[in-house]
Amino acid sequence: MSKNKLFTIGIEEEFQIIDPETRELKSHIQQLLDEGKTILKEHAKAEMHQSVVEIGSSICYNIHEAKEEVKRLRRSLRDVAARQGLVIGASGTHPFSKWEDQEITNRDRYQAVVEEMQQVARANLIFGLHVHIGIDDKERAIHIMNAARYFLPHIFALSTNSPFWKGRNTGFKSYRSKIFDRFPRTGIPDHFNSHSEYLLYVDLLVKTKCIEDPSKIWWDIRPHPKFPTLEFRICDVQMKVEETIAIAALIQAVVAKLYKLIDQNLGFRLYRRLMINENKWRASRYGVEGKLIDFGKQKEVPTRELVGELLEFVDDVLDELDSREEIKYVYNILDNGTGAKRQLRIFEETQSLKKVVDHIIEQTNLNLD
Repeated sequence: MSKNKLFTIGIEEEFQIIDPETRELKSHIQQLLDEGKTILKEHAKAEMHQSVVEIGSSICYNIHEAKEEVKRLRRSLRDVAARQGLVIGASGTHPFSKWEDQEITNRDRYQAVVEEMQQVARANLIFGLHVHIGIDDKERAIHIMNAARYFLPHIFALSTNSPFWKGRNTGFKSYRSKIFDRFPRTGIPDHFNSHSEYLLYVDLLVKTKCIEDPSKIWWDIRPHPKFPTLEFRICDVQMKVEETIAIAALIQAVVAKLYKLIDQNLGFRLYRRLMINENKWRASRYGVEGKLIDFGKQKEVPTRELVGELLEFVDDVLDELDSREEIKYVYNILDNGTGAKRQLRIFEETQSLKKVVDHIIEQTNLNLD
C-alpha cells in the first residue's frame, strides 16, 4: 500500500501505573515522563489522573507497522516503569483502586475540567483505546462517521475489559463506559448531513461557551479536531497486543469498506442514535456473550453472529489493506471471550482481586519481545 494518508492508523492506549507490591494504582505520571523522556519522547503523555499514562503511536501506514509500534511502545513503557519500581496494566478500570485516592494532574486543561465538572471529572478513572483512521476528505469523513455508528456496539462488545469497579463485580463487561457516560458530549453522536452542518454545531457550542474548542467533544466516534482522521473512542483498553491490533484492523476495514461504497455510489442505511444506543447498552452489559438487535430484521441476534456478519461485510477490503491475518484474532475473541471474561474467571477461581491485577499485568506484557 502506498504511503498516503488514506486509511493510516494511529493507536492510543491508556495504561494503569501500578505498584507491584500493593497492586494499587500509583499517582506517578510525572516521574514516569521524566524518566522516559529520551525513550518515549512525544509518544507518552499525562491524563487527568496521575495514575494514568497514555501512549500514542506514530502514523502507521498499515496494520503491520501498527503492531510493531504498539509492541515497541509497550516495551519501552514497561522498561521505564520498571526503573521506577512500577509496572503497567491494561484494563478499562482498575479492579479495586478508588478514584478518591488518586491525584489530579496539575495542568491547566485538567484543572479546568475538574472545576467545571466537579466529582464527575474526579471519578473518571478509566482507561480507553482510541483508534485513528486517516481520511483524505472532511466531507466524506462525516458520511463515513454517520454509517460507522451502526457498527460501534459490535466493535465495543469485542473490547469489553472492565467488569470491576472499586472492589465490586459490577455485572457489566464494560463498566468503563458507564463511568464515561456521566460526561457531556459523549456516547453515540447524531448523524450530520454535511461537514458544514457539523461545523455549525461546533460553532454554536463555542459561541455559547459550552466548549472552548472541539477537543471537548468526546463522542464514541468523531472527526479529530486536529488530525485528518476519524477517531474511534468507544473501546476499553486491551490487555493483549493481539486484541488491540485485531480491533484496530477491524476499525480500519470498516472505514475502508464504507469509503469503497461511497466510491461505488452506494450507501449504508442510517439508524437513529436512539436505536444504536440500545445495542451499546447491551454490549456494555454482556460483551460478546449477549445479543444485539438486528434492526433490519427487527429481532435479537447473538452478538457473535452479528460480529461474524460484520467480518463478512468487510472481507473484500482485507487483502487490499493486508490485514487478513491480524483480523483473524477477532475469531479468537469470539471463541474465548474478551478481557472481561478472563478477569471474571480469575476472580471466580481465586476470589482475589489482587490475582486479577496480576493477570492484567501479565497479559499486558505478553508477547512484546
